[in-house]
Amino acid sequence: MRTVELLCSPELDEAVRAAWDRLAAAGLPSLARNAHPTNRPHLTLASVDEFPAGAQQRLADLCDAALPLPARLDRVTVLDGSAPLVWLVRPTPQLVALHGAVWDVLAGAPGPHPWHLPGRWVPHLSLALRFRDADRRRARAVTGPERPGGEFVAARSYDSDTRTVSELTPACPRPGA
Repeated sequence: MRTVELLCSPELDEAVRAAWDRLAAAGLPSLARNAHPTNRPHLTLASVDEFPAGAQQRLADLCDAALPLPARLDRVTVLDGSAPLVWLVRPTPQLVALHGAVWDVLAGAPGPHPWHLPGRWVPHLSLALRFRDADRRRARAVTGPERPGGEFVAARSYDSDTRTVSELTPACPRPGA
């Protein structure tokens, strides 16, 4: 499987990691326990079995032109009742446009993951995998009422066969930096 993922600005990354830590400290499932070096907060735009020829460069160019994008988190919920615990991302018009453009590049790619397809995609940052809906209230209390914001500042692709990531774009400099 290959993905297209957006990476968070330092302040947004820190807010998500703090929520991971609070969940773990409360004895709840949390991505804080995932020690793999590629584990970091990210927004998955697409996942397919493999990229079509030339797609990686086209995706890199597309993301490079679109980033940075503003990001604002919304409520914490469990997708599908017994799946990931997530922090929903408010879908700005720019984010929705980038998502659609990524899928235009990946049109015809084998094995598209249905959760990420246009019309079905729920933009989110994962907090825990294999989470029970029964623990959702407690998780919301632990993560707190804040709705952090920041930006998506870089793009990468994860390869599940090699368990490695490849950079699609470098982190964007902040305006005025």
